[in-house]
Parts: sequence; C-alpha cells; structure tokens
Amino acid sequence: MTATVAILGRPNVGKSTLFNRLVGRKLALVDNQPGVTRDRREGEAQLGDLRFRVFDTAGLDHARGDSLEARMSAQAEAAVDLADVVLFVIDARAGVTPADRELAARIRRRGKPVILLANKAEGRGHEAALLDAFALGFGAPLPVSAEHGEGLDLVYDALRPYAEQVPEAAEPAESEAPTEGPLRLAIIGQPNAGKSTLVNAILGEERMLTGPEAGITRDAISSDFEWRGNKIRLWDTAGIRRKSRVTGKVEKLAVSDALRAIRFAECVVVLIDASLPIERQDLALCDLAAREGRAVVLALSKWDLVPNKQKKLKDVQSDLEDVLPEIRGVPVVTLSAKQERGMDKLLAAVFAATERWNRRVPTAQVNRWLEAAIERNPPPAPSGRRIKIRYATQASARPPTFALFGNQLAKMPESYLRYLMTSLRETFDLGGVPIRFSLRGGKNPFDRDKR
Repeated sequence: MTATVAILGRPNVGKSTLFNRLVGRKLALVDNQPGVTRDRREGEAQLGDLRFRVFDTAGLDHARGDSLEARMSAQAEAAVDLADVVLFVIDARAGVTPADRELAARIRRRGKPVILLANKAEGRGHEAALLDAFALGFGAPLPVSAEHGEGLDLVYDALRPYAEQVPEAAEPAESEAPTEGPLRLAIIGQPNAGKSTLVNAILGEERMLTGPEAGITRDAISSDFEWRGNKIRLWDTAGIRRKSRVTGKVEKLAVSDALRAIRFAECVVVLIDASLPIERQDLALCDLAAREGRAVVLALSKWDLVPNKQKKLKDVQSDLEDVLPEIRGVPVVTLSAKQERGMDKLLAAVFAATERWNRRVPTAQVNRWLEAAIERNPPPAPSGRRIKIRYATQASARPPTFALFGNQLAKMPESYLRYLMTSLRETFDLGGVPIRFSLRGGKNPFDRDKR
C-alpha cells in the first residue's frame, strides 16, 4: 500500500515549493506572500525509487472559531489524520519561532511519526537555527532547499522506512490492453457561485474550503471518485472574474490555474448563481469553454433561493440562444448543493454531453445530411461564382470536426457556416458540443504559383 505524507508548517516556510519538488511538477501556486495555499492539495510523488502520496496544506494557524484561518487549519489537521508520516517544515533562515513551537506541540499530540525539515538552508548562516530545532523534540533537523533541490537525499533516507520502493519499469506485455482513464471534469464560474460547495456535495465530504467569503479557492484542486461505476477526476477551480477586474499576482495565478484545468478537462460545468441576474461574464465563461473545444454543461446553483423558477429558466435559455449560438442546445441543470439536490442529474448530463463530444458520424450519413442541407439552402455565389461543396467527412472527434471539400470555400460567409453548424447539430443530436469545420479546397492545375 502506498504511504501518505503530509507537509505541515507555519505559513511561508516553503511547503508548496517542497510539494512541487516532490511531485516533479509545478502544481501548487507559489508566491512570496504568506497564506497563498488554502485547500489541501494531493499529488503522487516519487523520490528516487520511493513512491508515495503527498498532501500540501495551508499553514497551520492558532486561529479559533469559524474564521477562514481556522477552517484552513482544520483542513491541514485533516491531512495529518490521513497521513502515515508528517514532514514538519521550518524556515532555516528565520530560525525556530514561537509559532513553530506551538505547531510542534499540536502535531505531537496527533501521535504520527514526524520528520523535521529545515527548509531554505542553501548557503551559510543557518547552523544556529539547526541547533535550535533540536528543542522541538523531533530529532535532528534535515537541512534542505526545496527551491534548489538540495538535501533531497536526506529526505529519501528519512522516508525510506515508510514509502513504497518501486522496481524498475518493465516492458508492458503485448496482451495487456490500455486502461481507460477517468472522465476529466472541471467546474468553473464566477467567485462565490458555489463551486466548492458543489464539489463537496458530489464527493459526499467536506473536501474543499467553503464559506461566505468570495474567492476562497485559489488552487485548481483535483479529486478522484466514482459515480455509478464510472471513474471521474473532478477539478474545483478559483472564481474567474472579468479580465479588467483581476488584480494582484495571486489572483492572476489562480485564474491561470483555472484556465489550465479547463484545457485538461473533457467536459466543463459552468456554474451560475441562479439567485442573481445572469451576467455577461457567465456567458463569456461558456464561450471560453466552447472555444477550448470542451463539452459544456450549464448548472444553475442555489436553485432553492429562486422565487420564479420557470421564468428564470426561460430567461437563461433565451440568453444562451441569443449570445452563444455555437453551443446551441447546451444542457441546463438546476441544483442546490447545500440541500444536495440535482447531483445525479448533473452528472448524468455530463456523461451525455461527453458522449456527444466523443461521437463519430459515418461518412455516408454526413454526405446524406450535406446533400439535404444544400438542397434546402444552396451556398451563396460571391462575385458571381457559386461556392461548390462536393462532399464532407468527420475528420476527428473531441470536439467533432468536419472537413468540407469543394471550390471557393475560402469565400464562404460565416452566416452559411452557422447554418451548416445548426443543421448538423439538429440532425445528429450534437447539442451543447462545439462543432468545428475544416475547409479544404481543390487544387487548381492551372495555378503555376501553387504548383
């Protein structure tokens, strides 16, 4: 069984930098200001031939009550309960602080094995801090530099009794079929739309930090789970405001992480607060997901707070038809994450949209559709020469992309392409899925330049 390691410490000692070093990728947001990390992030780490699961956590704080800092500390303590061993990180430059001593006492009460790391120990001048660290009661501190990768051999030796050793990779057998990965699902929306509450309701646990404050989530956190036998990797993301309103380095990093989650996803759920009027930014997020070529599902959260439900639903669908014709037919799901209503309906819509996103249409059916579409509405004739579409085929899926072959296709107006897109979507039930066209003209044997 793979060991689980939790990285703990006070704010700004380099926990996220160490996490990124162990997983081998820049997954966690890193900045000089303290308190960037809020939710606990999980990753698969490998150090030499050791493999283990690692948690990055928010800085432990002595806050009490229902404050944001107290909820962040509760998430960190939950990571300790799940861990087999704790990496307790202190700052070798600052030395042992009263906060370090208080956190050491709290960690010791959990009864878990602790490995003490003195981070930022590159160069000289940290010997006094290493001597002071013996007073924490966790044995000799290991001097490391997560930013420069120094001291990882010491961490390897300390983790070896707990972590699983991985044998050298063997060649896969020819008879082994590749395993299908989980469906990748990202939830995006404006700040305070209820994304983290929805993720917690889907997972059935308090996995993400929630609260009345807007913009709590910063990192795009992924969680794996199963629904009706189907594996899903679910991303909770930071709220995305209009570009002109995004201020500060941390918010820019958070939005960049959310955009990266959209690019990794197969299906994107755009969550809108139904208790507020629909805004242009909500529709812009739908358009963003469509332009990235992802299947789109629109979810209206806080549905229990909407007084006139029928009117609200009709207004949203009307806005989608007017503003986003390129994803006409996008499924709209109403839900209340706080009351845990509509979760199954949402996931069913996600799998249906993903099936349409993966769909392939036989070439014969595509050409029968094309013939009927041209008969109903022939292509225009710019400059007196009619555009001729000879045949079509589906070039690829994910999203569905159709290649059109003919003459004068470069002069085809956008209005006629929209007509073909709408007709294609209605004929083959591709609602809510972005459709792309690849226009391929024939070669002109009399064009010497092209030859």
